Amino acid sequence: MTPLEMQGAAARRSAPALTVAGTELKNRALNAIAEALDKERDVWLSENEKDMAAAKASGTSDALLDRLLLTSARSDGIIEGVHQVASLPDPIGDVIEETDRPNGLHIEKVRVPLGVIGIIYEARPNVTVDAAVLCLKAGNPCILRGGKEAFRSNQAVVSIMRGALQHAGLPADCIQLVQDTSRESANELMHLTEYVDVLIPRGGKGLIRSVTENASVPVIRTGDGVCHVYVEKSADPEMAARIAHNAKCSRPSVCNACECVVLQEDIAAPFLEKAMPLLNQNHVELRCDEASLAAAKRIAEQSPDETGFLTLRAASPEDWDTEFGDYTLAVKTVKDTAEAIAFISAHSTQHSEAIVTEDKKSADAFVLAIDAAAVYVNASTRFTDGGEFGLGAEIGISTQKMHARGPMGLREITSYKYIVRGSGQIR
Repeated sequence: MTPLEMQGAAARRSAPALTVAGTELKNRALNAIAEALDKERDVWLSENEKDMAAAKASGTSDALLDRLLLTSARSDGIIEGVHQVASLPDPIGDVIEETDRPNGLHIEKVRVPLGVIGIIYEARPNVTVDAAVLCLKAGNPCILRGGKEAFRSNQAVVSIMRGALQHAGLPADCIQLVQDTSRESANELMHLTEYVDVLIPRGGKGLIRSVTENASVPVIRTGDGVCHVYVEKSADPEMAARIAHNAKCSRPSVCNACECVVLQEDIAAPFLEKAMPLLNQNHVELRCDEASLAAAKRIAEQSPDETGFLTLRAASPEDWDTEFGDYTLAVKTVKDTAEAIAFISAHSTQHSEAIVTEDKKSADAFVLAIDAAAVYVNASTRFTDGGEFGLGAEIGISTQKMHARGPMGLREITSYKYIVRGSGQIR
């Protein structure tokens, strides 16, 4: 057996103990993990510093460095997320539906663990914890295959979590970390059908496409995020500017960040007058179509002190389909809501889309027509997140339509079985 097959077999062997573990035991294990992460925080952060130094030395982009970085504040958030998952209702054993048949059979549809879950992801150490604890609460062993950039961080945190599991009375092998970060290990995990029930990729477009196209293990596709904010003519320009700034700049490296603002032509100039000073604070580069570029240049000439750090340039056709992941924002003007819907539908990755408007008819048309996992009216796309939706931590944002869509919390990583109770019925 290969090392990865041995890990798969170990994860599979741990599944029965996790399946029958009650809520109290799972929560005890989760709280033990949170306490251990807090107690050994310095070890985790120290290993992350080594990852950061190596990544900087290799010329890693600022966007990827931001995803890789752990700080004390970020670790606080991760630890709090573990406690939140422990506090969530346990979905296992929930009766989803039940019915009595005319022949006297009583049929229950009961929620059960999904099985061994493999997660392939890139340089985000928080995913290591989020994925592991969600899988644990839902009764699923997990095999984690992180990127090479975060390998030291991931090794440290998985070691901490496995120790806490053992201390709480659950098998350490419920959480596995693939030790080989080469492309070959990812490819092997994609075909580990004997041991892995489902595979979840988290990362950029290239990783997700590779897993979706090549895996023989069933895949839940999480998506890259080319997210839009459409500003309709009735919108309050100041509110629209705040929403667009937050959606782009609060954390531009994540998948729910806005990559393109779509402006109805009547509001383009008023919006840009309010938005450009805000975007200037983050030195944003605007990639504009002809109409918005002309308007932005006029505003920049009139208010050089408030727009001096902005870069203005003409957009290329490729910009409409690019997940920039940094302080770059495409700007497109349209005649009306119908054209906005058509443009967004042509370039959306079906992640998160927003409209800013005071017109209910436009809002209703947008919500009905836009095909995305999350559609917003007068709010930032940055809310597409398991925690913000009240799901606790998330294992990913699904952009597919089968089984799970949007932030994937506990219920989305479960399956179900039918329990049929009779009194001697035969067919």
